[in-house]
Amino acid sequence: MGGEVPDLEAGRWTIDPVHSEITFSVRHLMTTVRGSFPDFEGEVVIGADPFDSTARAEIRMGSIDTRSAERDEHVRSADFLDVRRHPVMSFAATGVERAKIGRRARTPRYHLHGDLTIKNVTRPVRLLTEFHGVGPDPWGGVRAGFTATASISRRDFGIEFNIPLQGDRVMLGDEIAIALEIQTVFAADAPRPDADAPLDRCPPA
Repeated sequence: MGGEVPDLEAGRWTIDPVHSEITFSVRHLMTTVRGSFPDFEGEVVIGADPFDSTARAEIRMGSIDTRSAERDEHVRSADFLDVRRHPVMSFAATGVERAKIGRRARTPRYHLHGDLTIKNVTRPVRLLTEFHGVGPDPWGGVRAGFTATASISRRDFGIEFNIPLQGDRVMLGDEIAIALEIQTVFAADAPRPDADAPLDRCPPA
């Protein structure tokens, strides 16, 4: 990774939520329903050896948006996310490795391994991550861009609500597809915050 991303300087890169997205999709009957979590924050800490890099993020589950207020309220309830008791979903990276797939891709690909915690249940996940480069922004900063995808089982996190249909069919699928579009800003002089401290937010543009 080090030779492939020479411009990705070691240090802390904070996620800019205004220019980033966390989206998901799940099968509903015969089609797919998509949604997003617009309220989140996080950081990527690039090590001197980039394969020693870390990342963490916190997502406010109450911010879920599926373009239906009634459906969002149901998903926030104890049937699904139980936001009142578990307001935050978190991710902490545990390792990075070069992906063996997509060798001919125009951008480098990596597997980012980490622990995802939902409703106090922690499970390992693997994000297929693409690095899109580094460059200056109009506000005097330096930014890096990433795309990442993963799939999880909602049952693994105790989210089992469903409605049976005719035969052995059910209304909702178990697999949740996750897609991330992440833009980070290099925090040149900023120390890494304590684990319990609020993460920096970037000004909107």
